[in-house]
Amino acid sequence: MLNLQKDWHCYLKKGNSKELIKQIPDNSIDFLLTDPPYNIGKHSTGNIPLPGRTPMNNDVADWDWVDFNPEDWVEDFLRVLKPTGNLFIFTSYNQLGRWYNCLDHRFDTSNFMIWHKTNPAPKIFKAGFLNSCEMIFCCWNKKHTWNFISQKEMHNFLESPICMAPERLKEPKHPAQKPVSILKKMITIASNENDIVFDPFMGVGSTGVAALELKRKFIGFELDEKYFQAGKKRIMEYKKNVSNI
Repeated sequence: MLNLQKDWHCYLKKGNSKELIKQIPDNSIDFLLTDPPYNIGKHSTGNIPLPGRTPMNNDVADWDWVDFNPEDWVEDFLRVLKPTGNLFIFTSYNQLGRWYNCLDHRFDTSNFMIWHKTNPAPKIFKAGFLNSCEMIFCCWNKKHTWNFISQKEMHNFLESPICMAPERLKEPKHPAQKPVSILKKMITIASNENDIVFDPFMGVGSTGVAALELKRKFIGFELDEKYFQAGKKRIMEYKKNVSNI
């Protein structure tokens, strides 16, 4: 079991987060912010062939072909979250209802946010809508931690470009890497300095970087070796740069 009273700023662990989450004490997490698999791999049509050009990359990561069941995670999420904590989960159209059914009756309030990507991939054949929005399912109880910025800033709508260079990693390339800017907005609203932010699917560590930049503590788990090492490197480099200031 992790000793969260120690003077540490982040705890990163490679492995199966379903097992690693057992190390986290009850009622210890201030903000659980995560981006689990969407289960859209089976709906992918693969790369899009273009006449006389390189095919447009439409691949879905290997990990999204494996069935991910929100129902399997609810009890552990509820166990580790403080009564004053907030739970934000990036999700997709096919999983939103499942998260709602699992969590709505377990919290005083459930809500959602939309992240609008201002530069989504184009629809080459113009046969549908551009995939420019992602949903974030949100839950909290009465007296939860909340930093209301202003009426103008508190719409449940975030807008930014998708993660681009130089922030976006070229190797390994994570198809779902989120911009630090939108993660910082959520962390600012839903937690306070020195609070613990937890991401059981940390990918290449964007939530960790955002949390540390805002003087929060961070716990991150990741199963994939390449993503874990990339995320760990980003977070350690940030810590090193801060200590040298």
